[in-house]
Amino acid sequence: MWIENKEIRGQFVTLEPIGLNHLNELIDAVKDGESWKLWFANVPRPEKMQQYIEDAIDDAKQGNIAYAVRNNKTNNIVGTTRYYKVDEANRRVMIGYTWYANSVRRTSVNTECKLLLLREIFESYDAIAVEFRTHSKNTASRSAIERLGAKFDGVLRNHQILRDGSLRDTAVYSIIADEWDSVKENLRNNLNRTS
Repeated sequence: MWIENKEIRGQFVTLEPIGLNHLNELIDAVKDGESWKLWFANVPRPEKMQQYIEDAIDDAKQGNIAYAVRNNKTNNIVGTTRYYKVDEANRRVMIGYTWYANSVRRTSVNTECKLLLLREIFESYDAIAVEFRTHSKNTASRSAIERLGAKFDGVLRNHQILRDGSLRDTAVYSIIADEWDSVKENLRNNLNRTS
C-alpha cells in the first residue's frame, strides 16, 4: 500500500483509522446537526453508520484510508475524512468524505485535518497532486475548499446520480506539489487565527 493506514496526531485533532470501535461516537457526531438531511451532501444516516464504517474498512484494502476525527480537547469523535481514489502510479489522491458534528464546524478541526492530511501526502508520500470534489451547489463546502488554497479546475456536468435521483454537477479543485509550501503557510496562519 502506498499510504500507511496509521494514526496522524495534531495539536487539535487526531485522525484515527476508522473502525467499528468508533460506531457509537460517529452516530452521536452525525446526529449533531443532522447533516444527512442536506440534499447535496453524502453523509450517512445514524442507522446506516455501521455499513458506512464497514465499507470504509473494506475500501482500505484498496489503499483508500478513512479516518475518524478525534477532537483532542474533548476526546470525542467529531466526524470523518479520508483519502480516496488513491492513484499510486500517478502519485495522486483525493481528499473527501468529510463531515463533522455541527458543534465543531467553523473551528480549528477542519483546518488542522486538512493540514495533517496534506502534509502527510505531500511530505511523506511525495504526491504530485491532491484533488477535492463537491456538489457544485454546496457553497459552504466550496468556500472551505477555496480557503484551503485549492485551485478551481472546473465542473464535471451531470457527474453523478444522487440518492433522490437528481443529477449532481461536481466542482473539482486541486492542490499540486509546487503549491504545497504556500498552502501549508496559509493553513498554519488560519489555524493560528482560529485557535
